[in-house]
Amino acid sequence: MISEQPFVSVIIAVFNGGDDFRKCLEALYASVYEAWECIVVDDGSTDDSAEIARSYGATVIQSPRPQGGPAVARNHGAQIARGEILFFIDADVLVRHDTVGRVADNLANPNGPVACIGSYDDEPAAQNLLSQYKNLQHHFVHQSAHAEASTFWTGCGAIRKDVFLEMGGFDTSFERPSIEDIELGYRIKAAGYRIKLDKQLQVKHLKRWTVHNLLTTDIRDRAIPWTRLILQNEGVINDLNLQTSQRISAGAVFLGVGALILGLWIPFILLFVIAAVVVLICLNSSFYGFLANKKGTWFTVRAIPWHWLYFVYSSLAFASVLAMVRLQSLFGRSADLEGSQAHSIHQTRQISSSADTESP
Repeated sequence: MISEQPFVSVIIAVFNGGDDFRKCLEALYASVYEAWECIVVDDGSTDDSAEIARSYGATVIQSPRPQGGPAVARNHGAQIARGEILFFIDADVLVRHDTVGRVADNLANPNGPVACIGSYDDEPAAQNLLSQYKNLQHHFVHQSAHAEASTFWTGCGAIRKDVFLEMGGFDTSFERPSIEDIELGYRIKAAGYRIKLDKQLQVKHLKRWTVHNLLTTDIRDRAIPWTRLILQNEGVINDLNLQTSQRISAGAVFLGVGALILGLWIPFILLFVIAAVVVLICLNSSFYGFLANKKGTWFTVRAIPWHWLYFVYSSLAFASVLAMVRLQSLFGRSADLEGSQAHSIHQTRQISSSADTESP
């Protein structure tokens, strides 16, 4: 049961947060909502992240070495949280002064949604092309999605503590920042609960994206494990990055690439390249229009190849995982994907007993 003015526990998992983490806490502690606490779980940082958190008055759980990634860290923070609502944010986002209060309002009704998520805002902090493109893509996707969300997000997401405990917390088999939040969202929905996407619940992302961390994150930490999760749940939800238009766009990219290669020998096939480009522009015209409105035509022209590349590597990741499952089945091996991402739902690993817990 949620009271009229619920107490909110803001939980931040951090590893070498640096100056971005300091800015994150500065923004958080400017909140106008009064009934909240901050719990920082420092998962083996070698910088002064723990000291920064203590200086702001946060409750700090500090481990001398990494103990299993953000899923373990957030679960540990939830275990000591005093709030009726657990509000997870990343260590590189800036909340607004009314963010905590908005979270409380979203989950105050006991008959309403049990969880809510927000999105990045449309003014990313880092100014390079990839950072602007990637964060604006995230903003656009969330702002275009259904208000009845199908997943959870720890960049800016909250859940009632009793439901979080009922679900067993985050799956600790995800030892890196990955899709542990998405997986939890699937379980929440499977249990019959509602998740709200509040499109006005927005935070600023400070992360600077580079070619290396974009490809690593999108392929290794997102596309591959998300494909496994989709196959495990036997279905593709038509929302967020899994909308039908996005899947058709992926097909159009491969059609265009294939036609471009064959066109070297059979020139008339190059017409299919033009057709693929037309399909891609039409299917994604709202996104490209959004980018042009925010950043101008030249920015959009430079961003479009990255968007099309996104369709390529996401599709290849899906195909590779699917092929592996089929091969395992063909050779009589178990195609059960739960082995790689087992739901240790009620056996959440604890951060080592040597962890140092302090109160402000």
